[in-house]
Amino acid sequence: MIRTLLDRMADYGPAPALAWEGAEVSYTGLLERIAGWRQVFEAKIPKSSVVALVGDFSPDSVAALLALIEHRCIVVPITTAVGSQRAAFLDQAECEWVLDALEGKSSLEGIDRTAGHSLLLKLKAIRHPGLVLFSSGSTGKSKAALHDFVPLLMKFEQPRAATRTLSFLLFDHIGGVNTMFHTLSSGGCLVTVSDRSPEGVCQAIERHRVEVLPTSPSFLNLLLLSAADRRHDLSSLKLITYGTEVMPERTLQRLHEAFPWVALKQTYGLSELGIMRSKSREDGSLWVKVGGEGFETRVVDGKLEIKARSAMLGYLNAPSPFTADGWFQTDDAVEVDGDWIKILGRASEIINVGGQKVYPAEVESALLAVDGVVDVVVTGQRNDLLGQIVVARVLLSTDETLAEFRVRARRLLKERLEPFKIPQKIELVAHDLHGARFKKVRASSAAES
Repeated sequence: MIRTLLDRMADYGPAPALAWEGAEVSYTGLLERIAGWRQVFEAKIPKSSVVALVGDFSPDSVAALLALIEHRCIVVPITTAVGSQRAAFLDQAECEWVLDALEGKSSLEGIDRTAGHSLLLKLKAIRHPGLVLFSSGSTGKSKAALHDFVPLLMKFEQPRAATRTLSFLLFDHIGGVNTMFHTLSSGGCLVTVSDRSPEGVCQAIERHRVEVLPTSPSFLNLLLLSAADRRHDLSSLKLITYGTEVMPERTLQRLHEAFPWVALKQTYGLSELGIMRSKSREDGSLWVKVGGEGFETRVVDGKLEIKARSAMLGYLNAPSPFTADGWFQTDDAVEVDGDWIKILGRASEIINVGGQKVYPAEVESALLAVDGVVDVVVTGQRNDLLGQIVVARVLLSTDETLAEFRVRARRLLKERLEPFKIPQKIELVAHDLHGARFKKVRASSAAES
């Protein structure tokens, strides 16, 4: 599979493959870098080794990733965003080598370890390249999902339209990996950014005439609030895709109003399964069909389950989440309307208020309609009388007091939500409520207000 991709890239020749720090690298130039890494790996790294690859979507990092796949290695992408978790990730993935491929600062170091996990040994035995992805850990411990790269790459056998696509999702994220292979397999140009702020992203879109922006609802909300889209020429955009978390209806409505010429598409994917093909019922709708070749879906007790050809082999640091007949239990609660589904949120995050279910995304969407609310995370908190109560952490752009905001917010929420869904506690915070992946962080509970 990787040989087919590299041959196709050779056919694209002088076309731009990557835009990095203002300059473009052609497919020919990228293949030359791959050839350089190939020589290094042949001389130093045994085939099928477990290799941590520290990088981003720079030309050197992308070339190293493709060369490692060709060398049949099991690759563990690592970004600087993992911070203090790096040592734990290297240990849990049983890495045998660490390759730092940050542009212009490459280094290769062996680790005194021989991988022994049964799933790693399975891949080594069949001589297939692999991929280890760590979940964001926004609600708990990060899980290490091990993939066989062969079925993952099968999705890109058929080239599609060549587009200039922004690499917003990170190098160690299934969405980022999917974006890279989708773009390069079709002869498009992957536009990289080191600054993922609204201003930095809009500058890159304007400068490189980006056509496709794959991102998250949290980022899109920040983009709209920043008004950066009004300070830059974004007329080249044709498609915005969003996933990784539930999209608040309020944010989607405002996005549709701000970009009326752009198609909006909800995507669905998991570190454990890969990215599925999806189709929104209409622009501005949260109803979607997911699936496509290699995927089957079913809903059991209101929760989505998926069987995928590209599913991971399993976790390296957690029990298997698959049913006995091979279905992955996503924990996503959904509504069903014929062939369409609407994702309500993780069942494990549903708040039970006196027996009544509250979906955090619904409350968050209502709060985002309150003037001055930059971001919000809604969680449940234990309560002796009701079981749980609804708690909201809110980031404001105004300088009002908590008491002033609570009065104003409750007045609007009473018009939009049933009484049991209105937050009983509100905490004002002065920090971002999303992580490095621009996904809401729900792990910490709200403090007493």
